[in-house]
Amino acid sequence: MNKEQLIALGLTEEQVNKVIEGYGTTIPKSRFDEVNNTKNQLETDLASRDKQLEELKKVDAAGLQTKITELQQENADAKTKYESDLKEAQLSSAIKLALVGKVHDADIATTLLDKALIELDTEGKVTKGLDEQLKTLQESKPFLFVPEKKEQTFKGWVPNESTSDKDNPLDIGSNFAKEANSKGSPAEKALNPWG
Repeated sequence: MNKEQLIALGLTEEQVNKVIEGYGTTIPKSRFDEVNNTKNQLETDLASRDKQLEELKKVDAAGLQTKITELQQENADAKTKYESDLKEAQLSSAIKLALVGKVHDADIATTLLDKALIELDTEGKVTKGLDEQLKTLQESKPFLFVPEKKEQTFKGWVPNESTSDKDNPLDIGSNFAKEANSKGSPAEKALNPWG
């Protein structure tokens, strides 16, 4: 309220001046609300912290440390298993690639090999241990392996070259066709076997 409004309410000039002087020492409503809300929020936060502290008092620190140790061990075991599985998959793939074209079924042959004796290089190719095992396996179970292809040789009679026509490089078939053409075309009846 201002000075005129206070005078309109029936206060004297002296009373209005005292009210205005006192008004300067009062806190505005917006500032009061701000401070009041902050106080209420702090009280709520304090109650929440007290509740969390009570919950933490109930927790067993030794039990937590044991649980953390168990989880660390499980993570280490999972990592070791992953690395082992990855190495196994790389080894199996390398063996199967090396067996392509040599065996009928690479899966069966792979199960019969001792993978611990087989070594891979950095590129994932088999370096040693496979050839020796394959030789032994081929002797004991030859049915697993694809037979090696040998060059085929044809056996039989080789026709002699014609001695009568040395200047003519044509073969017997060409000579026969030439002879048939030189006699002329056969009669119509000769072409028809029925009649």
